[in-house]
Amino acid sequence: MCAVEYYTYEDYVKWEGDWELIYGQAIAMAPSPVITHQYLLSMFVFEFNKSIVDCEKCMVLAEEDYIVCDDTVLRPDVSVVCNETNDFITKAPEIVVEIVSSSTAKRDEKIKFEIYEKELVKYYILAYPDKLLAKIYKNENAKFKKIGDFTNEKVTLKESLPHEVEIDFDTVFKKLRSRK
Repeated sequence: MCAVEYYTYEDYVKWEGDWELIYGQAIAMAPSPVITHQYLLSMFVFEFNKSIVDCEKCMVLAEEDYIVCDDTVLRPDVSVVCNETNDFITKAPEIVVEIVSSSTAKRDEKIKFEIYEKELVKYYILAYPDKLLAKIYKNENAKFKKIGDFTNEKVTLKESLPHEVEIDFDTVFKKLRSRK
């Protein structure tokens, strides 16, 4: 029987490169994300910032460590956090976006989905660059409920958030549509 290595945040902070730590297991992140991934990331940051730019307590973050607990550290592609006073994300973000690729689909759609659900992230968005589609989930009673699939609609997230956040998916996916 092989022993499986078990790591904690103390180990994590010493590693070089890009990693996530999920239930004590080290997960290497892909080298550099492709252009469509980075473009979508920047578009979500842009869309969220339009809604919360005047709030002094809320921030939009890209690829920032979310320290869930001692053996789990995630790095959401985009997150909206409010009232965070630490150097890293230490409490559930209001909104998390993961940009899904074939290499991250299982982790984003199952493992992280369950962690974000349990940690009471209010909204979880899975964005699919190849399909030009985003799926939005809202946390209700510690369970994600799917709001819908979006490709070119405007969606306003307001329930359970300190600020109304509007996302224009036509704008988010526009340049990627022209590449097809």
